[in-house]
Amino acid sequence: MTLADLDRTMLPGDKEIAAAVESRRQLAAFLSTKLETQRIEIVDAEQRPHTLQLPVFALRLLDEILSELAMGNAVKIVPTHAELTTQEGADLLNVSRPYLVKLLDENVIPHTKVGRHRRVKFADLMEYKQRRDAESRQAMDELAAQAQELGMGMGYE
Repeated sequence: MTLADLDRTMLPGDKEIAAAVESRRQLAAFLSTKLETQRIEIVDAEQRPHTLQLPVFALRLLDEILSELAMGNAVKIVPTHAELTTQEGADLLNVSRPYLVKLLDENVIPHTKVGRHRRVKFADLMEYKQRRDAESRQAMDELAAQAQELGMGMGYE
């Protein structure tokens, strides 16, 4: 699967949002368990019940998915080992493709080449994004501390 599939993603409708809200509420009781697995029951088209045993970890992921759907957001699952094109990676980071290529060429983000095309792992993009976000938070904290030291923004007169 590629991020290009996101172009074909449809947002959940009102019925899906309501179902996600209710399902998430019901699922919450089972997420606080110390068990490693939980059994859930689903019903097929002929109304026959089927029991599945799922890892609680998978139910936590389902909770995150339902949370996004409840807010009206579309959701896609991307394996952490998935390799993306530079355009897909740039779209994911919300930067231009040339900027991402520059980061790859400077070895800021690991990548591989397939022929003359660069590929970057989703996990490496997320690691870079977390580093970038942490650096931004630190810079904002430092600016806020400087503003307090200088008495800036202390009141509205």
